[in-house]
Amino acid sequence: MRGFFRRKERASQIQPLPKKDSTMKLHHIDLTNLKPSPLNVRKHGGEDVSDLVPLIRKLGVLQPLLVRPNCEGFEVIAGGRRLKACQIVAAEGDESFPPVPCAVMEDGDDAAAIEASLAENIARLPMDEIDQYQAFAALVKEGRTLSDIADQFGVTERLVKQRLAIANLIPQVLTLLRKDEIGGDTMRALTLATKAQQKTWLKRFRDPGDRAPQGRQLRQWLLGGEQIATSVAIFPPEAYTGAIVTDLFGEEAYFADPEAFWSLQMAAVAEKIEAYRQRGWSDIVVLEKGSYWYGYEYRKATKKEGGKVFVTLTHSGEVTFHEGFVTEKEARRKQAVADRSDGIEIEDKASRPELTKAALNYVDLHRHAAVRAALLNEGGIALRLMGAHTIAGSNHWRVEADPCRADKHETEASLSSSEATTAVAQEERAVLALLELDEDGAVMGNRHADIGAVFQALLGLEDGDVLRILTFVMAQSLSVGTALVDTLGSLLSVDMGAMWQADDAFLGLIRDRQTLLPMLEDIGGKAVAEVHKASPAKVLRSIIRQCATGDGREKVEGWVPPYLAFPAKGYTERGGIPQTA
Repeated sequence: MRGFFRRKERASQIQPLPKKDSTMKLHHIDLTNLKPSPLNVRKHGGEDVSDLVPLIRKLGVLQPLLVRPNCEGFEVIAGGRRLKACQIVAAEGDESFPPVPCAVMEDGDDAAAIEASLAENIARLPMDEIDQYQAFAALVKEGRTLSDIADQFGVTERLVKQRLAIANLIPQVLTLLRKDEIGGDTMRALTLATKAQQKTWLKRFRDPGDRAPQGRQLRQWLLGGEQIATSVAIFPPEAYTGAIVTDLFGEEAYFADPEAFWSLQMAAVAEKIEAYRQRGWSDIVVLEKGSYWYGYEYRKATKKEGGKVFVTLTHSGEVTFHEGFVTEKEARRKQAVADRSDGIEIEDKASRPELTKAALNYVDLHRHAAVRAALLNEGGIALRLMGAHTIAGSNHWRVEADPCRADKHETEASLSSSEATTAVAQEERAVLALLELDEDGAVMGNRHADIGAVFQALLGLEDGDVLRILTFVMAQSLSVGTALVDTLGSLLSVDMGAMWQADDAFLGLIRDRQTLLPMLEDIGGKAVAEVHKASPAKVLRSIIRQCATGDGREKVEGWVPPYLAFPAKGYTERGGIPQTA
């Protein structure tokens, strides 16, 4: 080992060696200047380096690490296990660790770095499917097509698509896969499931008394073997006249007549399609039942850009409208036509640009640093720039409106007709007008909006209007069901009596008699509650409804149950109330 530490390369931080290849040069770099790269595709399975430590302790680093420069020195694209082994050996000795041989890549090409890491790791310790998915997804984000990725690594496009489909899995399922609690067949079947279906399956899987389907049986369960829940219906519940099967041990109910359900569901789909056409969407595509929506195969587009509405239907009855998309193939074809009409010729791959990648990176970094420093003194511009990033998104920004998903159709109908929802919808139309955006679109998650155009629109607005827009954006992105909602409700002195009125959707969800009795006392008084203290839950709920609506009794104006107040409270000590700060 002493002989190893007496190597001549110790002297300097970087000692370049001549090499003919101008894009990949060999250097010897101090160990302290080497850091793992976030682009390294191996996230799991590389922690154990006990096989490398003895070799590096005795012989040193025989195979150069693949690195590229960053703001902290160099990041290791390929060779992370060797780097870790070097760090262990360096910590053992009193002498300084000699410079490490490294092949230095040009900076600025994330996709090339990912490819280099993936190519090395494919030939080494086997990567699991999740690592492969994360690597392929990163390449897609960098602009690589499925065909490019398949050709680069000698795999089929089908395999690439299979790995990318893992994006549909919820984190809990990925954890089961990591722990080998489910097999690959089960994982692949779950990629066909919606988020709701995955959660239902997960609940069954974790129930010791239940036998959750797996593998082929799981696929059959997902593709039509399960009853259709009433919550997936997009038609009014009163339109269905058949029998409803209720789960006595759960919150869900099911249609006993699937044929009647699909007749009503497709009629409702047709009505929504007609509404889209009335709003100017001329092309609505209904995908075959059971076809899965793979987001990477589509690109966001406005109506003016030829965007379509795609409708997906699952075998379990769920319907989703994907508004404003074109297929990736269509987008590429239109771009090619536009380029030819503008006189843009496809660049000769053999032509040399004026600046090399390294030179362009140098220019980009210095321009960026200068602009960033100047922006520190321009709070008004920075505020507008932040607003543009929040609305349109960028490489480092992604802010989404909370989807406000309802578990039941009745809840969704109640929410959509509330005073609060109406106020938010009116404000959104006003904000879209201020930004000069399509009124049929949305302020939040408006990924087809050009960030530069949004920024220019904000520059032309007064501070008050900018604050109004950002206030709306914050309100839209506030998460449902968090303690922060309770804190803000108290801080802002929100009057729920002005925003909410008791309805059947709420009362129908309160089924526990021990809760209904104090609720009746709250709205009807102690005398009424005393008279009905032995009455069944159905009777208690009926009297509460009469007091809240004035149907048969004097209406109690402004009644708000403590669940909806700020801070939220319950009628009992059993919990199950909104989160509080």
